[in-house]
Amino acid sequence: MKNIVEVKNFRMDFGKKTVIRDLSFSVKAGEIFGLLGSNGSGKTTTLRALLGFYTPTAGELLIDGRPYDPEDSSVVVGYLPEERGLYRKETVMDTLIYFGELKGLKNPEEWALRYLKRVNLLDKAKEKLEKLSGGQQQKIQLGVTIMNEPKLLILDEPTKGFDPVNRRLLMDIIDELHKKGTAVILITHYMDEVEKLCDRALLLKDGVARAYGSISEIKKEFGGKSLDQIFIDIYGEENE
Repeated sequence: MKNIVEVKNFRMDFGKKTVIRDLSFSVKAGEIFGLLGSNGSGKTTTLRALLGFYTPTAGELLIDGRPYDPEDSSVVVGYLPEERGLYRKETVMDTLIYFGELKGLKNPEEWALRYLKRVNLLDKAKEKLEKLSGGQQQKIQLGVTIMNEPKLLILDEPTKGFDPVNRRLLMDIIDELHKKGTAVILITHYMDEVEKLCDRALLLKDGVARAYGSISEIKKEFGGKSLDQIFIDIYGEENE
């Protein structure tokens, strides 16, 4: 299976501070890949460099074999950042239709109604986004991210702040996309999501890969421990 993402010897400096050190990994087409680590470990920096927001100090970051270019329609990438960025004064329906038209959907209204029903927000179609809860807004932003069926989907803490029912709903949606062939990079602090969804994972600490491989390979490397315990062990080293 070919790689949809390749990161080779990536280094990122901000002034005199090095935040990523000689990082290399790949994401295979069609897999769900967990990008794990505590806040400040370098996860978001890596994604932003991959998407061209940052210029790497050294190394290569490639999507489908070349540096990412948003004008290249052959590779559709969906990115759901941790911070919400929709137009809060617009209604839910107008927002979904607007982005659907921008992304070339043939019938954005039909897609929007179907999606709102899927995420239990059909009764909020005429509400302004600012009236919705944080979790409800996150569902709308997820809809905007996946509506054009991206080849690569990058999700930064997609279930943050969700109750168990809505976490399960979003995990099911992610799994459905995966089964259709979408490659997913998932940033999460919920190790049960990683155990359930991810084929492989990378655990970062201070910009350095501390664990990388399939979930079973990582567990075997750390003596059969759970991902929760592996995370605790790696991040607890500084307190020993």
